Amino acid sequence: MAVETTFDFNQMLSSAREAYGVELMKMVDEGLDFAFTCSDNVASSTSTGKFMRKYPERCVNVGIAEANQVGISAGLALSGKIVFSQVFGPFLPLRAADQIHTDIAYNDVPVRLIGTHSGVTSGGGPTHNVIADLSFYRAVPNLTIVVPADANQCARVVRESMKYPGPMIIRIARGAEPDVYKNNDYEFTIGKAITIKEGKDLTLIGTGNSVHWSLMAAKELQEKGITARVIDMHTIKPFDTEAVLQAVKATGCVVTVEDQSINGGLGGAVAEVIAEAGILCKFKRIGLPDEFSVIGDPDEIYKYYGLDGHGIAETVTKLFF
Repeated sequence: MAVETTFDFNQMLSSAREAYGVELMKMVDEGLDFAFTCSDNVASSTSTGKFMRKYPERCVNVGIAEANQVGISAGLALSGKIVFSQVFGPFLPLRAADQIHTDIAYNDVPVRLIGTHSGVTSGGGPTHNVIADLSFYRAVPNLTIVVPADANQCARVVRESMKYPGPMIIRIARGAEPDVYKNNDYEFTIGKAITIKEGKDLTLIGTGNSVHWSLMAAKELQEKGITARVIDMHTIKPFDTEAVLQAVKATGCVVTVEDQSINGGLGGAVAEVIAEAGILCKFKRIGLPDEFSVIGDPDEIYKYYGLDGHGIAETVTKLFF
């Protein structure tokens, strides 16, 4: 079945933070068993807050103590629970790095760390940006890393994770991000990339909200007579190397797009695959440069660094066509 996307739609927004809370409620209502931990940043008006009010016996709020939250989640998992843990993203990968590495990954326990406000979506400037997390997570053994492209896909990841072994990072944005998929009628498997648009001139590979920007760049490029394949690389680890190699062989030109530092994230993973396969191709990483980001609204920052659809299309055109 062909994947239906929002390629031909005006921007449709939804929130992964809301979607995963709704899914947790459905899963508990269906009888699935898991625990939930959070730091003191879950508003009672959100779907997750409603879940906590309905099922308080399953939930632990640790207050503003993210490192302790990760450690407590590991303890619950060692006692036999699957644990979902929502953490304010800016304080997850760096402040709780030791607990992620030693308590969660080393013990290989089924904790799903849901890091919100990824990339620059917090809008709080460099102290609240999350731009080096993928680089860190990739180097930690046992971690599965999933970056849903939109809210509905996030809900699917949460449900699929109940059947998945070991620890998992689920990286989501702050909220109100563009939808990529028109509906849920597509095959989704953790670790298997999705080609959401075919094209012969180049391949755009995105992860998380950059999948939407890649799609919009492909739309602009199409008006110039350039057809771009677009891949949703929703899982960063385990990495779908076959999807990358197929794209390189088919188009000979690969551009990666991500809301994170260009060092060590999606672009790094794709570059490693291509280099180790010994394939010559045109290649470009588009992401946040090796500097602390300018301060502003996320959309302003994306435009400043050429991460929006128009910026991606311009970069691609100047470099390769």
